[in-house]
Amino acid sequence: MEDKKQTRTLLVNDMAGYGKVALSVMIPVLSHLKFETFNLPTALVSNTLDYGQFDILDTTEYMENTLLVWKKLMFSFDAICTGFIVSEKQSCLIYEYCKEQQKSGTSIFVDPIMGDDGKRYNGVTDQAVTYMKRLCSIADVIVPNITEACFLSGYTVKHTYSEAEIEVIANRLHMLGAKSVVITSANINGRMFTVVKNSPKNSCVLLPYDEIPVRFPGTGDIFMAIVVGHYLKSGLLLESVEIAMRQLEKIIYANVHDTDKYKGIPIEQFLEEINDEKA
Repeated sequence: MEDKKQTRTLLVNDMAGYGKVALSVMIPVLSHLKFETFNLPTALVSNTLDYGQFDILDTTEYMENTLLVWKKLMFSFDAICTGFIVSEKQSCLIYEYCKEQQKSGTSIFVDPIMGDDGKRYNGVTDQAVTYMKRLCSIADVIVPNITEACFLSGYTVKHTYSEAEIEVIANRLHMLGAKSVVITSANINGRMFTVVKNSPKNSCVLLPYDEIPVRFPGTGDIFMAIVVGHYLKSGLLLESVEIAMRQLEKIIYANVHDTDKYKGIPIEQFLEEINDEKA
């Protein structure tokens, strides 16, 4: 899939003014991997939500106007990667745009950002789960964490799962329409795994890892960007996930002693860890 022409990648996600999450980490990663990177912000956020106080500007009207302009200018993208979505209206807008671009061969990647650690993020409703299912229905690859995978599949959120339960959850995600499924942060029989299911016909592949006892906002966005970047270059999902797991682990360990972890990881300082290594 790699040639002299740079792959044009559109990132649809929020932009934080203070802190490294979403667009502010994904743009550097994909640019470093030699992609022509564009963005459509779903919201402008004052700072990462971990600080407890924040302000969010909903950019739906801007998105509507932007997509109209882009249509007139006949802009197109080889891949679209979606993340945080503010409302049902935004979701419909993104869904229709992705569906239209997909007719020309655009690859669609969805990070269905809704919650973590067994609960929804503030403001995420039943309705949000419904419209995220619709977006997943046209995705080439979806990358939920285990909590989001349960929301989307209608499975009961638990602390730990059996391998058979993970297969059921992944199969239900395929039934939504997603071609390939990656589930992160899955506790299976007391050990942590990233789960990859390439197609409805394949069984889940479980990739074990040791959990690092530290939390940075934005690590899921870094992981998503690395997976998307490597997958677009190689077409190999499992290998791309393995590379992303290794590279992200190195980056987290390098920042484990940061005093203000709410800011996220200063990704520009660690781009040398993100490279075209082979799995």
